[in-house]
Amino acid sequence: MQFINPTELNDPSSYGFTNIVTVPSGVKLAYIAGQGSGTTDDGSYPESFSEQVDRAFANLRTALTAIGASPETVVKITVLSVDHTDDKLRIISAARNAFWPAQKPASMLIPVPRLATSGMLFEIDAVAVIANQ
Repeated sequence: MQFINPTELNDPSSYGFTNIVTVPSGVKLAYIAGQGSGTTDDGSYPESFSEQVDRAFANLRTALTAIGASPETVVKITVLSVDHTDDKLRIISAARNAFWPAQKPASMLIPVPRLATSGMLFEIDAVAVIANQ
């Protein structure tokens, strides 16, 4: 895989992503559905945006592990943020940088007014590469 940030484009690495990722032939792609924070024991979502982001990334790690992948094999993510703000961008960027300290996937962040259920504030999906065996 190649992670590319052409000098003619803004370097987005401080936000936790890369402009371009290429994938070699002969690999399998895995598409991971949107992962939210999940609900608490009583069926509600955590109220804190930060906690929802942390739990969604933990759920993404669980999904990756289930298919024999890791954060390093993720080439593309899409992030959905309810009522997005600059403060929420800082939280998301910190989470992306923690999850991908070196090679960062390509990313799209989409501000949305609402997600699938009330109380859900954040969701992330991913495309990962798995070597054919």
